[in-house]
Amino acid sequence: MAKLKLVHRCSECGATFPKWSGKCLACNSWNSLVEDVEGPEDSLVSLAAGLALVPPGEATHIGDVNPHQSDPVATGIGELDRVLGGGLVPGSVTLLGGEPGIGKSTLLLQLLAGAPGQSLYVTAEESAQQVRLRADRLGAVSPNLWLLPEMSMPNIIAAIDKISPSLVVIDSIQTVVDPELGSSPGSVVQVRGCAHRLVQEAKRRNISIVIVGHVTKEGGLAGPRVLEHVVDTVLSFEGERHHALRMLRASKHRFGPTAELGLFEMTETGLTGVPDASQLFLTDRRTGVPGSVVVPTIEGQRPLLVELQTLTNPVNTAVPARRSAQGVDQGRLSMLLAVLERRARVSLAGHEVYASVVGGVKLTEPGADLGLCLALVSAITNVPLPADLVVMGEVGLAGEVRQVGHLARRLNEASRLGFTQAIVPASAPNIETGCTVRRASTLNEAINLAGLSSQA
Repeated sequence: MAKLKLVHRCSECGATFPKWSGKCLACNSWNSLVEDVEGPEDSLVSLAAGLALVPPGEATHIGDVNPHQSDPVATGIGELDRVLGGGLVPGSVTLLGGEPGIGKSTLLLQLLAGAPGQSLYVTAEESAQQVRLRADRLGAVSPNLWLLPEMSMPNIIAAIDKISPSLVVIDSIQTVVDPELGSSPGSVVQVRGCAHRLVQEAKRRNISIVIVGHVTKEGGLAGPRVLEHVVDTVLSFEGERHHALRMLRASKHRFGPTAELGLFEMTETGLTGVPDASQLFLTDRRTGVPGSVVVPTIEGQRPLLVELQTLTNPVNTAVPARRSAQGVDQGRLSMLLAVLERRARVSLAGHEVYASVVGGVKLTEPGADLGLCLALVSAITNVPLPADLVVMGEVGLAGEVRQVGHLARRLNEASRLGFTQAIVPASAPNIETGCTVRRASTLNEAINLAGLSSQA
């Protein structure tokens, strides 16, 4: 075996360099070079082994391709099937990421226990006893579920050969090691090589494989960027440990849309789907409080009503006032504060500003702009908004209120939950709904329609 050598590999693009530098010259990423080892024959050996597993391709007329060959198979977990567009596709590889303790292993155990055929859970981090105790608590001890505490890739492949499962879970990819790659577990070489091998096995055997990935402190998936490129689906499991709500999103999905949102509630018996998310978000809402507004938003095909809260506090020091945002983009909040001061003459320069979306939801669409602006005016004037009012609309730099999509679905959801008033953009289409619709073309008009004074 040839002697291993020390290199510095980019965790974003995988390029190697003989010495460390602050910037990767291949992809221009800063502080992405990490120490790694490689042998001269490693890439050739792994490449030859991979090519040997893949059958030779054959050109086919596009009209002769069966479009239903990749139909998903339902998992039995409704919220997971919603995000995946119906279920897991045989021959696909799904990458699931999330913070430690958020419930990834719980979700996967419930998935494996409900699988129609044989399933294999490869636990490379926990012992078999730990997994069994969790399975007892979740009621996930199934006769078709096999458990393998193993880190070696050859042993994992041998277990797949023996059991012939239709679903395999690898927990986690950062702890699996292939001895042929000659590198330590979790390195760029190991993560990339093991991920490629699992993708090849999934395609060759036509089975579904789910691999768990660690996340960095910034919330992104750890390891090389090629890990996300090589898999078919990338799922993100989000939430806060102090809240029971968990959210499942797809940032990449080759078999369907990526805009859907799955909602779960963590209970003593595991994760349960949330059929009426809007009702859950508004359960503990207090009415008559200044700075609070209800905003209808769209996540994929699902309308959600969430409460947006703001708080302002005057400061008399020379230190710049603090701006804090949770669930709202910080840059968007700063922009709307500037629009309020310039176009509506509502100055918050001498106030601390806090904005938060209740329940841990992240509002990424601009349709929440108008609601955030009215909540800020309500907070600084100490005048509460009507309890039965919902607000939607995008706010431009000129202070105009712009139209948002799926207006009918937003209004119907608001009407279903008992809201009777809505402030919408003036250009919105006429829609018959149970809400009294009030139209505003500018931010000042919306402030007046909400019964607030623009002079603060």
